[in-house]
Amino acid sequence: MSAVLMESGDGIRGIEVLGTADGQAGLLTPAALAFLAGLHRRFESARQRRLQTRRSRQADFDAGALPEFRADTVHLRAADWRVAPLPAALQDRRVEITGPVDPKTVINALNSGAKVYMADFEDATSPTWGNLVQGQQALRGAVAGTLEFTAANGKHYALKPFAQQAVLMVRPRGWHLDEKHVQVDGEPMAAGLFDAGLFAFHNARALAAKDRGPFFYLPKLESMEEAQLWNDVLAQVEHELDLPRGQIRVTVLIETLPAAFEMDEILYALRERIVGLNCGRWDYVFSYVKTFRRHRDKVLPERAQVTMAQPFLRAYSEMLIQTCHRRGAHAMGGMAAQIPISTDADANAAALAKVRADKLREVTAGHDGTWVAHPALIPLAQAVFDERMPGAHQKHLTREDVLVTRDDLVTPPLGSISRAGFESNVEVCVRYLAAWLDGNGCVPIHWLMEDAATAEIARVQLWQWLHAGDLHLDDGTPVDETLFERALMTLPSLAATDIPGASRINEAIGLLDRLTHGDELEDFLTLPAYRRLD
Repeated sequence: MSAVLMESGDGIRGIEVLGTADGQAGLLTPAALAFLAGLHRRFESARQRRLQTRRSRQADFDAGALPEFRADTVHLRAADWRVAPLPAALQDRRVEITGPVDPKTVINALNSGAKVYMADFEDATSPTWGNLVQGQQALRGAVAGTLEFTAANGKHYALKPFAQQAVLMVRPRGWHLDEKHVQVDGEPMAAGLFDAGLFAFHNARALAAKDRGPFFYLPKLESMEEAQLWNDVLAQVEHELDLPRGQIRVTVLIETLPAAFEMDEILYALRERIVGLNCGRWDYVFSYVKTFRRHRDKVLPERAQVTMAQPFLRAYSEMLIQTCHRRGAHAMGGMAAQIPISTDADANAAALAKVRADKLREVTAGHDGTWVAHPALIPLAQAVFDERMPGAHQKHLTREDVLVTRDDLVTPPLGSISRAGFESNVEVCVRYLAAWLDGNGCVPIHWLMEDAATAEIARVQLWQWLHAGDLHLDDGTPVDETLFERALMTLPSLAATDIPGASRINEAIGLLDRLTHGDELEDFLTLPAYRRLD
């Protein structure tokens, strides 16, 4: 790792760029670095205060407290207010596709026929320095209309005409993550400020000229104050780049349990620029387990049983629809992680039937759109929403029948843990982590597209199951260290296969072993793993 210390130039003294990658000089120009440094110096202390609040709140949960709807914002929830009118480009969002930011994926996603492509620096991208630089370059080329890619086999990829492309949205990394490769005054930048700031610096004016934003998806928020911090950041970006106030529009993922209790408040904090909330279901399940990691009475069953039909998840999604529609915002549904099964027609049909049923549930409940992880699922999801939602959205469905209490959101479902479910958690976490360490953040495993969110569910469930005490599989086998170690022992042979990240399998096994046995649950798998990335 090398360092470039910026010693001259107005406003950029004290910036270190650690690491090198092809093309970074064209992105990290003196002007761009000065812009990023200004964001860091203005907002880093506020970010740290918000993170400290998270830690204090989690300590309360660990001591037995439960999340509550805020008493100090009762008046806000009762008041009659609406978010700013939605831009034309985001009126119809019935099918959105998500994925990493490599050039091939960017081109395929923009060409996919989806209404929106969310370019994901958060859960679907392993944040190696090379991946981040390549991703910013790819998005810059996409906005300019010049992005092309030729694969090793000679296949060429190019963008369709602008009018036929999906609307681009960018998900920066969350407030909890640092960008170690860019340091300001000896401190690492907030990863989210780096991702969003660099993208806006190079693309905001061009996107504004096309009435295409810029548009962002904001991840992992836990409170109104964290939303307000993003609002302040984006207002500063608009000011620095001479954009009209409110030009940058956002959708917020409600993917943490604390945020579910502050949906109105988050919408209010971002009311000049927010266009919707999204049910980030997989991260939400992860957050539920993490929040209640010390609560023996809130242990979830295996992941396959934690579906959106479970009462606590249905309550969360229906409350999101009700809240969004009352405030004039879109209520976006969650991810279908299935991918086509080319080798088994019956299994493929069964997988597609699950996707169809899930999308039918969403549109019937009142969601205005949904997510898919694979382009092949777009026609299926599109057909379901076209049939049940002929208009651009269905914000007229106010869902006044929904009445959600605190207990509805925190009461866990009944269920069990099978041997296959336990072993699947071990395998998925190891295989995903190995691929992530090898630079791949979006990995097909057993015909599901796994990303950091699904791997996190596997990891925190393993920790909670092993630390809860006196748990048993459905066949009576104790859930203990012996069971876990036996599951790990079956995985080293994967190092001799051609799966993504095979060369890092043993490293991933060691890391999961240490994290699972630790007395304290690590908040995010990507924090210790990030230290191992270039």
